Amino acid sequence: MADGSSETKSSNQMWGGRFASGPDAIMEEINASVGFDKKLYAQDIRGSIAHATMLAHQGIISAEDKDKIVHGLDTILSEIDSGAFEFSRRLEDIHMNIEARLAALIGPAAGRLHTARSRNDQVALDFRLWVKEELQKTEKALTGLIAAFLDRAEEHADTVMPGFTHLQTAQPVTFGHHCMAYVEMFGRDRARVRHAIEHMDESPIGAAALAGTGFPIDRHMTAKALGFREPTRNSIDTVSDRDFALEFLSIAAIAATHLSRLAEEIVIWSTPQFGFIRLSDAFSTGSSIMPQKKNPDAAELVRAKTGRVNGSLVALLTVMKGLPLAYSKDMQEDKEQVFDAAESLELAIAAMTGMIRDVTIRADRMKAAAGSGYSTATDLADWLVREAGLPFRDAHHVTGRVVALAEQKGCDLADLPLAELQAINSAITDKVYGVLTVEASVASRTSFGGTAPSEVRKQISWWRARN
Repeated sequence: MADGSSETKSSNQMWGGRFASGPDAIMEEINASVGFDKKLYAQDIRGSIAHATMLAHQGIISAEDKDKIVHGLDTILSEIDSGAFEFSRRLEDIHMNIEARLAALIGPAAGRLHTARSRNDQVALDFRLWVKEELQKTEKALTGLIAAFLDRAEEHADTVMPGFTHLQTAQPVTFGHHCMAYVEMFGRDRARVRHAIEHMDESPIGAAALAGTGFPIDRHMTAKALGFREPTRNSIDTVSDRDFALEFLSIAAIAATHLSRLAEEIVIWSTPQFGFIRLSDAFSTGSSIMPQKKNPDAAELVRAKTGRVNGSLVALLTVMKGLPLAYSKDMQEDKEQVFDAAESLELAIAAMTGMIRDVTIRADRMKAAAGSGYSTATDLADWLVREAGLPFRDAHHVTGRVVALAEQKGCDLADLPLAELQAINSAITDKVYGVLTVEASVASRTSFGGTAPSEVRKQISWWRARN
């Protein structure tokens, strides 16, 4: 007796804490997914209604049973929407929770619903429907963000600011041109979203466990009913595939990276040292002890969300990398990563759209900074090539000497006397002063896609026609 008690005590300590009842509790904890996959309830019910309708159409179940099933599923949908539905961890997942409730509502007819399908193709369908809908939301959100940037770009097509490389002043650009850079970035994100929707637009239902089914089902009918282009073409791949989830996470990671780069610029630009922008109170917070502080918390949190999204992508890639065909339970770990990334991306895009629309642009500070760091030096070199006929390498050398002189005298290039410029190169005339202002610099950049206000407005018009 003493030995047995000791063994029981040791066993309980081994299982520990919340698993005091032993291995059954551990198995329930690791196996249950209803805590997160209940998010798929609407897709699960929608897929089941389409499946039951097809089964009846094909004469596999009776019309009477189909009507009972559809009515029962509509009832369950209302119960979940209203919060009256009680989810059970004992029933593992959303599929079994709905099926058990359906049986309670309509009796034996509920058992006919699962004819010619498996939980493998059922979950593949639910998850694919959810991801497709989320991609459609993302497309709409990105369109809104692009529209916000187009409005600010049009408003500031002539606003001069410093352009940077290595975060060092490089050449003058316009704030409108800078905004259009983000239009291009988020436009690519949206194109990837649209391609992913097209790529994944195939219905998994009917693949069953992995081999298809011997029942005379019509997979094209269910695909059409669920809004898919066509059914998938290989039953093994269908239940094995999570590429659509990986594509979503990949798109989300790239878009989040773009948002993070923008957030970083907002954080930098809102500092007193830059002072290019002033964030609204709606997207800032104060300090608990420093009353003068206005912190760009929303931008910082957008920047941080990128880590979560990137982590989700790496996590699912790691889950999938070693799985043999077809389905493995490992794939249950796919949804939480996608759900979390989707929530993070949706919130980040919304926050950034709000910040871009609300931010105050301090054009005076931008213009003052645009001429710093001898940003028109390239314009001087170009002028020497164009007007004085110097080879560019020689013009580059002459310009370097002019910059050194300006640094020595502590003045801008445009403030150097003509005589001192001519002492460096006699071909320089007073016409050079026409290219040494930041306004002249940006106005001259009329190449396709350049920063000239006229070119920026052309690009805005092109994007407005497509947004």
